[in-house]
Amino acid sequence: MVVTFKVTGGEQGEWAVLQVSGELDLVTSPMLRQRVHDVVAEGHHCLVLDLSEVFFCDSSGVGVLIAARRLIRSCQGRLRLVLPARGAADGSHVNRVLGALGVRRLFDVYGDVDAALGDEGEPLSA
Repeated sequence: MVVTFKVTGGEQGEWAVLQVSGELDLVTSPMLRQRVHDVVAEGHHCLVLDLSEVFFCDSSGVGVLIAARRLIRSCQGRLRLVLPARGAADGSHVNRVLGALGVRRLFDVYGDVDAALGDEGEPLSA
């Protein structure tokens, strides 16, 4: 079985939204890093990374997420991660990796894109 890594994007109001699917690892993480840099270079400083379709994430993927946070913060922007409601409740792979590495608290994590885009929604607790 061949798994395809994809990053697709769009805009919703002031937010750029990147949907990521597949494995986020040493081979694929540079593609996500480049897409994040492209979004910021286009002038978007509010970014939602939808990781609900990512089923594997290694330390290089986590490194890209931390670098994205640093980049967005340097622009006084906002970064929000989306992990599926079922994954946030029972521990999706990405959520478990972020928690195991002790960096989950660095991110505002939401259960779905709609919640991440809403100003009234509160992030899920670490």
